[in-house]
Amino acid sequence: MPALLPPPRTGAAPLLDPEHLTRMEDGERLHALLWRPGPGWRMVSSAVLGGGIGERAWVLNAQVAHGYRRTDPARHLAGLARAAGARGPGVGLMTAADVSTRGRARDGGAEAVATAGVSVRGWAAAPQECATGAAPQECATGAAPPECTTGAVPPGTVNIVVALPVALSDAALVNAVMTATEAKVQALLDAGLDCSGTPTDAVCVAARTPRDGADVHAFAGPRSEWGARLARAVHRAVRAALPAVAHP
Repeated sequence: MPALLPPPRTGAAPLLDPEHLTRMEDGERLHALLWRPGPGWRMVSSAVLGGGIGERAWVLNAQVAHGYRRTDPARHLAGLARAAGARGPGVGLMTAADVSTRGRARDGGAEAVATAGVSVRGWAAAPQECATGAAPQECATGAAPPECTTGAVPPGTVNIVVALPVALSDAALVNAVMTATEAKVQALLDAGLDCSGTPTDAVCVAARTPRDGADVHAFAGPRSEWGARLARAVHRAVRAALPAVAHP
């Protein structure tokens, strides 16, 4: 028997409403977004800090300086979160993009916040040469030159954070990551960008911790009830976050 779905959230306060933080680091004024929903949340993430599946109490999306050279990003993110007052286990993402220009969207209870830098973009199944530092547009077209060498490249990361007010099974959490990624690619293509993303994109999907007697949703694909809502929210959030030059 299908699970009963709560009515769409309309006038309710935002579920995903991150704080905007600023700091001085490496001679630059940098921004960060910190969401502290507290206990009662399970998250799945590809983030360098707090990745995988587990109970998480906060999500930090931190901007770092261009040419970031630290080799301990998880420790760096954990320190930034502690300094901002976050406690308990959490998820930490980073990007050189300006996270203050985030995109937000809601759809029937699903909420998404995205930040986007697309200077280094291309296709996931790129030529071998692209892994060695080819120019982004050459990699995107499959025309990477043989003289590609490793080295610093311009910043480019699409970070996506999603919150759902329902509980998901482990499999559905993984399915939700797939759906969010598909929606991101759709948004990039709709914006006229010939790419599937950047090499450093990350995603975090948060769902409620299952409670005794409560429904746990087993599906989050794009044609499931909550997966469809998630996809539409992510699509709009990514489109809103993309730099103005990316819009046709």
